[in-house]
Amino acid sequence: MVSSINKAWRKLGFVVYIKSVGDTEPLLLLYRMGQAATLPCRRGESYVTELYEWFRKFINECPSGLITLHEFQRHFCNGTVGSESAEYAEQIFRTLDNNGDGVVDFREYVMAISMLIEGSAVEKLRWSFKLYDKDRDGAITREEMLEIMQAVYQMSVAAALTKPNPLTAEECTNRIFVRLDKDKNAIISLEEFIEGALDDDWIREMLECDPRNVKVERPPRRDTALGAHG
Repeated sequence: MVSSINKAWRKLGFVVYIKSVGDTEPLLLLYRMGQAATLPCRRGESYVTELYEWFRKFINECPSGLITLHEFQRHFCNGTVGSESAEYAEQIFRTLDNNGDGVVDFREYVMAISMLIEGSAVEKLRWSFKLYDKDRDGAITREEMLEIMQAVYQMSVAAALTKPNPLTAEECTNRIFVRLDKDKNAIISLEEFIEGALDDDWIREMLECDPRNVKVERPPRRDTALGAHG
């Protein structure tokens, strides 16, 4: 399996290994241009193939393996609903950029994609918490959540990504705060965020980040798309 996987990944400049030690969970080791990432490989070859498709698109658009905020916003907005999604794209980018250096590199991207595809519910919610915690102080205020909710609503409604929601962004934020802020101190801690979302399917659906939102892919040309239906 490793040789067939490597053949495809090498075309993108990657070297790939799958490492198994005893009865422990297999690990996927990725190397590219001096950067390395180690990921759990819970679903074996099917997961590696899915990950490959994400990275094929990312590397096609960003051959250097690095992407800036401006580039991410351009790809994200072109692939969704235009300028209406720019603010949400900025928050996604900020969450991807773990070290805060203003660029998202291969390792940061691969770790996020792997987690959003393959991670546990707790891992995904932990990542979503970072998205809402804009000032990175370890707690989410009502204002922080409302800003993100407004950006999500604006993008989702314009792109028809979700079913129409009878609640406004402010009403949605208020409902989530009432249910999650258990100690009534006007902020949501990481523990409250995770426990509350796990106990309430509606809240979890509202707060979890969709992996599609971090995809870097040029949208199809209009004439090509029309031709496909002609």
